[in-house]
Amino acid sequence: MRTASVAIICWLSLYGAAAAACAPPAPVRFAPGADATDLHGGVARGERACFSIGARKGQTLSITQPDTPHPNIAIQLYRPPWHITDEDGVASVTGTPLKGAEEGTDATQWRGALPASGNYLLVVGTIRGGDEYRLHVEIR
Repeated sequence: MRTASVAIICWLSLYGAAAAACAPPAPVRFAPGADATDLHGGVARGERACFSIGARKGQTLSITQPDTPHPNIAIQLYRPPWHITDEDGVASVTGTPLKGAEEGTDATQWRGALPASGNYLLVVGTIRGGDEYRLHVEIR
């Protein structure tokens, strides 16, 4: 019961702040010595959450949704440099998306070698309605 209550409180707090979550994106942090971490949260219908992931050219990035047989969460990934603009409360991203994780592809996971060093942009949204997400992010 406590877990459900915490999840609902997190979802409600993100619901009100989802539009602001993209600017600036939250940095993805790894524990010392770790090469993976999990991201948890929620996005309301039509909203997005954004994260920056620092990585080096040639590293392999993997983003998956463990234990989700029919994921509703879609991701987009942008290589550096990218830019987020906010006009009238609507955030939009300019930059080059990674193949297979472009806007409109409804990618639910991604894995590949990174083409450049710098901060990558991870955009998290939903395919339909709002939903909670649990993403496993790994860099090797």
